[in-house]
Amino acid sequence: MDVERVREGGGPWRGRGHGPPWSRRRPGGEPDGGRWPWRSTLLLTVLVLAGSGFAARGQRGERAGLDAFALVLLLVSCVILLWRQRHPVPVVFGTAVTVALYLGAGYPYGPVFLTVAVACFAAVVAGHRRAAWTALGLLCAVQLLVAHWLYRWLPPSGDQPASFGQEIVVTGWVVAIVAVAELARARREQWARERAERAQAARRRADEERLRIARELHDVLAHSLSVINVQAGVGLALLDTDPEQARTALTTIKSASKEALGEVRQVLDTLRAPGEAPRAPAPGLDRLPELVEQAARAGLTVRVAGEPPRLPPGTDLAAFRIVQEALTNVVRHSGSRDARVRLDRAGGTLRLRIDDDGPATGADAGGGGNGLAGMRERAAALGGTIEAGPRPDGGFSVLAVLPVRAKATGEAGEDR
Repeated sequence: MDVERVREGGGPWRGRGHGPPWSRRRPGGEPDGGRWPWRSTLLLTVLVLAGSGFAARGQRGERAGLDAFALVLLLVSCVILLWRQRHPVPVVFGTAVTVALYLGAGYPYGPVFLTVAVACFAAVVAGHRRAAWTALGLLCAVQLLVAHWLYRWLPPSGDQPASFGQEIVVTGWVVAIVAVAELARARREQWARERAERAQAARRRADEERLRIARELHDVLAHSLSVINVQAGVGLALLDTDPEQARTALTTIKSASKEALGEVRQVLDTLRAPGEAPRAPAPGLDRLPELVEQAARAGLTVRVAGEPPRLPPGTDLAAFRIVQEALTNVVRHSGSRDARVRLDRAGGTLRLRIDDDGPATGADAGGGGNGLAGMRERAAALGGTIEAGPRPDGGFSVLAVLPVRAKATGEAGEDR
């Protein structure tokens, strides 16, 4: 798997998270109040003041005219909307009380109700549904009392009870406000779930990539350093008595270290240029003769039974690394200088078996016991299994069973 860069969001809100600005919340669940809604509040204030002026002229003689107190109420109901994202509950009740005073004073009906609608929308989207419904209920109750009972004692003088048609219109607006707000809240929760799922997927991909790189580095370095360690011991032992053989050991050390550096560089290139194709093909079972030759340099004779089949790249790499790690463990931990590798493919399954005759020496070239764990992780990632343990007749055995994904994936061909 290559390293992937996960880009959050998209569309018109790209670069600032997924979803519209009013849907964002802090990690603790509170609304994101990073910016003040100046523009929308200013636009709404102009609309409310201008619309109320037109409404006053249209309702002249029916409702009280706009005076200084009416303008103060209109301005207050608009200005407190600046805090609707930071403090939605006080704002929704504040706008409801202000509009109730406006209606109780007999001022004309008009766009002042938009302030309550905006405040309720912000409260519901922020998750304060009960507060929004309560504020709307209180305002509706005040409207009913003023329109059908208190109008006798409130300005303007000679006012008549409101028609039921008007109440139906008001109820329709209330239902529409609640419906739109609830829809926005549902969308916000959906966006939040999508953000959480994408973040979890990104973390999972990052963890998988770290494990992949750790396995690759472990397999490459453990194998090469084991060969270097053995050859360095040989070279030191023969430096004085057999300089030519010591020279051969040093040549092997140079070759093994050069190959290790190349493979480490290939692994690290995926970090420097994520998403790009590797410059060199990943190793596979076609390089099994190289493993045998490297093991021979470390003093281990390896006999191979069976022909390496053609495999998908992922399976081929996993099979190569499993054989490599198993042979490295023989070199490091077994007293035997002979190992056997057997490859069998039956249908959609590849069986790899690596045996040595032991006994275990307890020698350790610096490994921390991650070799078998890495082999099991590689097999499990493909849906396969690893069985490893001492043999009844002595020695150690590793059996890998890997499923072969066929040509439907576009990666495998027929056996050679």
